[in-house]
Amino acid sequence: MHLGLAGKVVLVTGASATIGRATALAFADEGAHVAVGYHTDLKAAEETAAEAERRGATAITWRLDLGDPGSLHAAVDQARDRLGPISVLVNNAVRWPDWPEPGELFETAPPERFTASVTANLVGPYLLARAAVADMREHGWGRVVHVSTGLVEDGFPGNVSYVAAKAGLHGLNRVMSRELAAAGILTNVVMPGFTPGDRPMPQELLDKAAAAAATGRVTHPGDVARMIVFLCSAANTNTTGEAIRTDGHFLSPG
Repeated sequence: MHLGLAGKVVLVTGASATIGRATALAFADEGAHVAVGYHTDLKAAEETAAEAERRGATAITWRLDLGDPGSLHAAVDQARDRLGPISVLVNNAVRWPDWPEPGELFETAPPERFTASVTANLVGPYLLARAAVADMREHGWGRVVHVSTGLVEDGFPGNVSYVAAKAGLHGLNRVMSRELAAAGILTNVVMPGFTPGDRPMPQELLDKAAAAAATGRVTHPGDVARMIVFLCSAANTNTTGEAIRTDGHFLSPG
């Protein structure tokens, strides 16, 4: 299958670990130029970029702070200046909330946690997309993928700030797909399942997630990366506005 990604400039946020790292390396395998986005872990981002270059790609590290909306347009400009016009944006980075206190409900969760999560996990990706699509419009081709979570459909008690912010990406995606398709830009959402390595997760939670999936296992980073690369490639010619789960048909208990 011809993916048509050789020489394309791809921005991947949160690319220093796990899903983002696997995605950046999968694009590198296709010959893309990759901006490895990170927030604080420069060393891990440099390791991802070095591995991408070992695979024959051009790669840079690319710092951005989703919690600082004013900095995001400048971050995209920096990546463009270093690599060239942008063809693909993968909004993968996430600002994790703290695990909820036992018994915490949406009406007892701190409002500042909700506001911070929405700023980083919804406003940040929105502003990045605004900045990145200008090049895509100019060249008549582009792809955007927002990485969300299956918890948007299933719910997860005690994590209202994270789930609500990620749900906003779905509405953003629907509008973008309608407004951008005529310009040759396709935009989709990918919903991973519980993926070890994204953040420390209780083993009991991972065991329950594996048992609840039809495949009998939790999601691996490569499962998500391969779907993202396909959706962002020339092989995807007509899929846009969709939200696609990559969680092994997770069936939420109860």
